[in-house]
Amino acid sequence: MTLLLQYTLVYASVLTLVALGGCFSEHSGVINLGLEGIMVVGALGGALVMHFLQGLGAFPMLVLTLLGSILCGTIFSLLLAVAAINFNADQTLVGTAMNMLATAVATVLVKAINMAQDPNNVSSTVRYIHQKKVFIHKIGDFSLDWFMVLTVLILIASVIVLYKTRFGLRLMACGEHPQAADSVGINVYLMRYAGVMISGALGGLGGIAYITAGVSEWKFENGVAGFGFLALAVMIFGQWKPLNIGLAALLFGLLRALSNVYSGFDFLVALKLPSTMYNMLPYIISLLVLAIFSQDSRAPKAEGIPYDKGQR
Repeated sequence: MTLLLQYTLVYASVLTLVALGGCFSEHSGVINLGLEGIMVVGALGGALVMHFLQGLGAFPMLVLTLLGSILCGTIFSLLLAVAAINFNADQTLVGTAMNMLATAVATVLVKAINMAQDPNNVSSTVRYIHQKKVFIHKIGDFSLDWFMVLTVLILIASVIVLYKTRFGLRLMACGEHPQAADSVGINVYLMRYAGVMISGALGGLGGIAYITAGVSEWKFENGVAGFGFLALAVMIFGQWKPLNIGLAALLFGLLRALSNVYSGFDFLVALKLPSTMYNMLPYIISLLVLAIFSQDSRAPKAEGIPYDKGQR
């Protein structure tokens, strides 16, 4: 039961971070389907920090790894921001291209680094066996991942920022009716840039949280196993509201955690279901969620629509 709780909270933390990133972007009016790619690039940034700065103390390692992930995720998200905001490109196509580009770039870059250090090493794997311990704090049998704490803080901050600050209200105004927002002096382009970059930062954090969950190395050819798309389902299920997103992430996190620990529950073993069934479960549920809730969704009205300053 402890392992189930631990994995549920870890996966829920990842999904909450990434889904909140998508929430900020879409509240600004930009659909971010590139969250999967942003997670990969953020994970790459954090993993390389851990790989090259092995001699640092625990706290500097923790801080620099988080900063590396945030920075890489934010920079990569600028591809979407420039294409969608400045050039009015199709946001769905740009996000899809980002997802394919991220895994390819990460794989090539890691292989190049590994071959530079050892010509016989052509893998796309980064190891961080000892470095990942800075993210874990033991409380009895329970391993507290600091990402769990960070996620709760970011979730609370997101509620405050979106609903209690001028910035958040302006951001949401740009996703609902950008022309009206512009008419009262709000810079729609700037707010949309801010929304996309926040999604990049949170997506990058989600990426490093995912690859350090229970493993000590990551093969970047595998990407992040569709977690970016799962986070989009969580965002839709949560109706673009931070607290609802947190609750939805717990449900999806529980479903994902079952694939790791189902063998420890006799009643699940008695069902004699193949292990792949438990791996598929969260994605099957996400399809059902999208089919059921997408028609009655409360998505920002102007999401995905390029803003034309001359149009009223």
